[in-house]
Amino acid sequence: MEPRARAGKNVGKETFPAKDISNLLYAYGDVPDPLPETVKVMDEILSEFVTGISFEACAHANTAKRQKLKFDDFEFALRRNPEYLGKVRTMVDKRIEISKMRKAFHHDDDAVIKDTRPNAAAAAAAAAGVSEDLLDDFEDDADVMDTVRNAGKHNKKKRKNAPA
Repeated sequence: MEPRARAGKNVGKETFPAKDISNLLYAYGDVPDPLPETVKVMDEILSEFVTGISFEACAHANTAKRQKLKFDDFEFALRRNPEYLGKVRTMVDKRIEISKMRKAFHHDDDAVIKDTRPNAAAAAAAAAGVSEDLLDDFEDDADVMDTVRNAGKHNKKKRKNAPA
């Protein structure tokens, strides 16, 4: 059955939580507690919009002989509205940038802790603008965490070998 025909069965039923829709309306200038009729109409509009975009994206994926949707399918579905397309691209770019920053942060964190060459930690701290005292405290915290992790592993071994 076509997705739009399936969506027709839910007409009159709420798709999104009413509180979310009223918060959305308030964010765009409506009163804090909108009328229930306004919330219902907005729910139908949003449901129809999401269903329509999803249907177009699915049709594009089917034409490309794919069963799974990709971001390109949604780009194709939003190609007629450059404002929506720009907002979606911006959100995806931000998400990619945040994930890269998280990976870089964790990677640099481990490098400072595990690098045991003489003056390597001090050089890394100086490059980052961190005092050596703070770095020493950080290394002490890392040693404590390693001890805690290792203590948990020993307890698990003891539990496995313990008689039932």
